[in-house]
Amino acid sequence: MRKQLNSHRLRHGRCSESGRAYLITAVVHGRAKIFSDWQIGRLLVREIQQTHEKGWVNSIAWVVMPDHIHWLVQLEGCGMEQLMQVIKSRSTLTINRKLNRQGAFWQTGYHDRAIRDGEDLRPFARYIVANPLRAGLVKKIGDYPLWDACWL
Repeated sequence: MRKQLNSHRLRHGRCSESGRAYLITAVVHGRAKIFSDWQIGRLLVREIQQTHEKGWVNSIAWVVMPDHIHWLVQLEGCGMEQLMQVIKSRSTLTINRKLNRQGAFWQTGYHDRAIRDGEDLRPFARYIVANPLRAGLVKKIGDYPLWDACWL
């Protein structure tokens, strides 16, 4: 419990670099499987697409799982903290409105891992898009509707 109470301190003193790739994971509050409804998952996908369209990120790969998201991005026009604040707040408003609910939608914080310069991004992308297979949600990735990778 103590770790959860101090999770805001994980970001303290951290910085993000424009042009660097990051693997980001964010989890739904209480690990509720909200995105099992693919229409709700599409609302989050639209928010991801908007950050790409605004030039804030280059989305390399992502998957929306029933209770979390994995996103491989290259930061461009904003920092990690700003990106995640926008994604989480806008998706919370949109999804809560659609579900006629209020309150927290995402768990506090998120996990990010900077990818080293020159490190091959394909294994990270494969890990991301194979999540539904490993979770037993589908037999083949083409059957899962909430993922994308720039190489397709």
